[in-house]
Amino acid sequence: MILSNLETVPAHRILRQIDVVYGSTVRSKHVGRDLMAGLKNIVGGELTGYTELLEESRKEAMDRMIQKAQSMGANAIVGIRFSTSNIAQGASELFVYGTAVVVEPLQATSHATIPDPFPNLTMG
Repeated sequence: MILSNLETVPAHRILRQIDVVYGSTVRSKHVGRDLMAGLKNIVGGELTGYTELLEESRKEAMDRMIQKAQSMGANAIVGIRFSTSNIAQGASELFVYGTAVVVEPLQATSHATIPDPFPNLTMG
């Protein structure tokens, strides 16, 4: 699955727009993480427990969106955006959405080929 936050996929042509797809997850805070976050607020620094929670949430929401797009026959999702909202005290939703599309690579032509910026460099 090709993912793009642009409205297109570079070097590809959109053949068919299928539909809007989304994925979401609702997570609650963990008491242990809250305690550590409170201590970090005193001394400063990254709240790694929350960083990890958000990373897990983003991955889960993205996986759900990708599954929906695949089930519709898409091979790409364009215009991807994230949103968050509070659902209840201590619980938040992470929401991701985009447009499921079918794309194909553009045929390279000699005038569209990007020249090698390091023609004399050899990998050894």
